[in-house]
Amino acid sequence: MSETVLLVDDERDMVAFMRDALEDEGYKVLCAYGAEQALGLLAYKPDVIVLDVMMPGMDGYELCAAIREQASCPILFVSARRSEEDRVLGLMAGGDDYLIKPFGLREFKTRIYAHLRREKRDRATSDRFLRFGKLAIDGKGREVRLGKTEIALTAREFDILLLLALHPAQAFAREDIYERIWGLEAEGDSATVTEHVKKIRAKLSVVDAESNPISTVWGVGYKWQA
Repeated sequence: MSETVLLVDDERDMVAFMRDALEDEGYKVLCAYGAEQALGLLAYKPDVIVLDVMMPGMDGYELCAAIREQASCPILFVSARRSEEDRVLGLMAGGDDYLIKPFGLREFKTRIYAHLRREKRDRATSDRFLRFGKLAIDGKGREVRLGKTEIALTAREFDILLLLALHPAQAFAREDIYERIWGLEAEGDSATVTEHVKKIRAKLSVVDAESNPISTVWGVGYKWQA
């Protein structure tokens, strides 16, 4: 196994706990104890990033936003903060998942594996080029353009957009989208999908206020209407 995981947490004992668990599974692990160090390690192109929220200086939310300017790999927040607002803040900052401390090693390793598995599956199968008027989706290159403007989507935002675009007019429940994209049980996680869809719409509307290919199906979820 050659995948690289970047751990970012100012608690050295927690970093050691996660590092040992991942190295036992064969992952290459990079460790950072603050924002500056984490940003420097992005040059090694980690396949997934595990990010704490409560850190001195730049907190996890701010760091996540900074990382998103350079990388689109999955970001898993790990935090003792457990409110819905905290989870939403993490997703809005560009995170893909949120795990509450303390957590079990089995769940932690399963989530890492699920994110990496999804990335591999996307690269292997989602290579189609789709066009809907001014909107173009390059599945192989994982790029989205609206007219001549490239839309910078995170990995999960792109996955959701492509899933819906590949099944026009089909309504997907939020829970179904979560299971397909994250590969985990979706119970209690529909807010994750909702926040990601909001961000997709916002990024498209900045370029074209009338461009909204994702339609809300009230009481169900979303469908592609472009």
